[in-house]
Amino acid sequence: MRASTRIAGVLTGLTLALGGAALIAPAAHADVTACINQVERELRGGEAPDYVRMACYVGLTGDNAQCVAGLTPGGVTNGTAVSACRVAPD
Repeated sequence: MRASTRIAGVLTGLTLALGGAALIAPAAHADVTACINQVERELRGGEAPDYVRMACYVGLTGDNAQCVAGLTPGGVTNGTAVSACRVAPD
């Protein structure tokens, strides 16, 4: 195998790997946004309060129980909290 062919193959692989990482990275933010949006639809009070944002970020880590516990004291129904926390880590 020629050196130029090998270098081209390595550069192509590197480009694909870095491009894939760039496409995956924004997904975490979108999931937190989906969690917040579900709660905002129920609250119908405009922008979500800070406790909603914090609970959804906790849900991003996969700790659904803590996420739900952070949402329900603020008036979010249990069903909405469970649903919103479920979409956070996806």
